[in-house]
Amino acid sequence: MLFRSFTIWLLALWAVQATRRIDRKKVVRSFNPRRNASSQITPLQVGNGNFAFGVDVTGLQTFSPFATMSTWGWHNFSLPTTTGQTSVNDFTGLDWWTHGRLVNYNQPNPAQSEISNWLIQNPQRINLGNIGFSFNEADVTEEMLESKHQTLDLWTGKIASSFTYNGASVDVETWADSRSDTVGIIIESNLLSTGALGVFFDFPLPTVNKFDAPFVGVFNATDKHTTDLQLGENGATIRHNIDATSYYVSFKWDSSADISGPVDRTHRYLLQPSKRTKKIELSVAFSPDSTTDIPSLHDVTSSSKTWWESFWRSGAFIDLSGVESSSATELQRRTILSQYLTAVNSASAYPPQGLVNNGWYGKFHLEMVLWHLLHFARWNQFPLLRRSLPNMYSQYLHSSTDRASLQGYDGARWGKMTDPTGRSAPGEINSLLIWQQPHPMYFAELEYRSFPNESTLRTWDAILTPTADFMASYAFFNESTSRYDLGPPMYPASENTNPNATINPAFELTYWRFGLDVAISWKQRQNLAVPDKWIEVRDNLAPLPTAEDAFAVYEGIPNMWTSTTVQDHPAMSAIFGLLPPPSSGPPLNMTVVRNTADKIRDLWDLEDCWGWDFPMLAMNSLRLGDVDQAVAYLLHPLFEFDDAGYPVGGSRVPTPYFPGSSSFLLAMAMMAGGWDGEPGMHFPKGWDVNVVGFVPGL
Repeated sequence: MLFRSFTIWLLALWAVQATRRIDRKKVVRSFNPRRNASSQITPLQVGNGNFAFGVDVTGLQTFSPFATMSTWGWHNFSLPTTTGQTSVNDFTGLDWWTHGRLVNYNQPNPAQSEISNWLIQNPQRINLGNIGFSFNEADVTEEMLESKHQTLDLWTGKIASSFTYNGASVDVETWADSRSDTVGIIIESNLLSTGALGVFFDFPLPTVNKFDAPFVGVFNATDKHTTDLQLGENGATIRHNIDATSYYVSFKWDSSADISGPVDRTHRYLLQPSKRTKKIELSVAFSPDSTTDIPSLHDVTSSSKTWWESFWRSGAFIDLSGVESSSATELQRRTILSQYLTAVNSASAYPPQGLVNNGWYGKFHLEMVLWHLLHFARWNQFPLLRRSLPNMYSQYLHSSTDRASLQGYDGARWGKMTDPTGRSAPGEINSLLIWQQPHPMYFAELEYRSFPNESTLRTWDAILTPTADFMASYAFFNESTSRYDLGPPMYPASENTNPNATINPAFELTYWRFGLDVAISWKQRQNLAVPDKWIEVRDNLAPLPTAEDAFAVYEGIPNMWTSTTVQDHPAMSAIFGLLPPPSSGPPLNMTVVRNTADKIRDLWDLEDCWGWDFPMLAMNSLRLGDVDQAVAYLLHPLFEFDDAGYPVGGSRVPTPYFPGSSSFLLAMAMMAGGWDGEPGMHFPKGWDVNVVGFVPGL
């Protein structure tokens, strides 16, 4: 049985071990990003998972106002003033006919357009502020700087930048504290002593743009927010007030300097070192509350060095340096840089969205939690995973049970596009998507695989039980077929079908069975009674739909494998790839599985795919034994990573699109550690690869 309990000795036996010692530091540092000019799209970043500071080629945010972002920095614009739309509680949503009854869905109501739009656009995550160089009021552009060099040291989390201006060199170090939302900055230049170089602090206003990229906020709406400066000894605090939101930026420096501002008609403040100062060290702390506890620069640099070395030395590792292949080198580059970037942007206390810019107002997408976070489990980085899970599900449990109850279902219906409040933003797709529902089962099963104990069972049981209760309640018994159907109305993972016609999508049916299998096994491991409804629904789910001897997106879809049916996410590939073979019910028809993979490869509109699609296809290829095709998908020309390792979003989503990074790491873990029945490495023939620390996947 797939979901058996793994004993510690079996895990130790199966865990993939290195055949020779890996010089992790050498491998990591060989891919340190280097730039000689600012990117127009992506910064280099320092950060800790809950906080990130993005910089241009100067080591600060001088010419490109990249963001400073945190997990706590959110803002709401004022509620509408139209009668009947002045409160969140005024929102009514829309009723849809669902299997003979009216069900209320959290969708924009045309009669309540203002509160509907407010709930979609609020809260939005904010850029906490920008720090950059001022050149004594001179109108300086990046092109006027010479000898620009910048390196991100992945092993320590330090960005070292240097440039020359007016014949004088400027050297900058940029660090982030691993334990707080603090940036450490060291600046050394003769320009400081002449007054030709200073440091500015500036504060933007958030926007209601769905995609705020590459920069977040605007700096030309100064009358809509305020800032206040409070001076201290070798330090200062600026309070930024935006409507009902306020937060603080506190900084201290080690040399004599004066701070002034704001500059007329701006929220820009200037820090000018005194004469004879050739070096200044700054600590800048961002906080929702006023604080005098600002880490020293020494503390910031020390914590960064310690944390990053610990990160790289712990967890699983892949060493492809012994392979003389450009494909292997690129896979290694993407692997190392994706590990760094997901640690900075995704290892947070909330479901991640990334800390570079704002997509979807910065809100979380619970169907993307799997692609953002699952790799931490597969790479044995559970401390990073546990920052958000299962706490996030516990935090959102109340709102999710309310959602299910309002719709007449049992258990907890997890939302889609949400924020720290647990509200699900109104939207037709948001309210009708269901494939996020079994995600807790996947996370729980992977954690139990590495930690098969009572604590794991007890912790996750409080989440899995209401999750499975909803799944069993949502499935509709079709009296004409004596089977349980999923939908309509619903959207599959591809989000591009008619929701009133979408019934029994192939991937969602498979994932539903998987989720109920895990939930049933979870109860059995604890010697607890299994609810009869779970078993009844699991054992009587509708069969997987097919067309032309391959899986169909959903049952009865017209013209499958032509036109719009071969666009967007090819989720059928996840049936045998991301997901293991079913442990209950009829076995998969492997002829259909292979035909599906072939048709996707030959007929799918891959130009319309992005992000996690390519690693998902690679995992399907791996499980089918086609390693070369898996590598081809991971290095597909449409699946791009830039010079700093950011996954390119493409035309439909902004860059970076971090589910691409995390899903890539998930596929690499599958290649390195294997899966049940086929543990061990699955790299191309002849590749001399060394891996350590992987436990086989499901």
